[in-house]
Amino acid sequence: MSDIHLINHMETCVEDMIGVIMDSMNICKCEQCRMDIMAHALNRLPPKYVATRRGTMFTKLAAMHAQFDVDIITAISNAANLVGRQPRHEHDEHH
Repeated sequence: MSDIHLINHMETCVEDMIGVIMDSMNICKCEQCRMDIMAHALNRLPPKYVATRRGTMFTKLAAMHAQFDVDIITAISNAANLVGRQPRHEHDEHH
């Protein structure tokens, strides 16, 4: 069995940034809303797949992250605004 894995680096970038963006907004921060925001943002961002060995980090990944920061912030912010206006739950149950 191979120890090389295919990952969508864009998903890693969104995961790294979503907490900071959500914390700066007055929206529900429950897991349902967080995952809805991630899904919405990732569906609007281009996937960036890389093949990597388990446990190996490449400096190229860090450079890719910086290159896409503006697009990622915009996609997460837009998704957070949408989910914040139309959460898939009652607000008072998840705050």
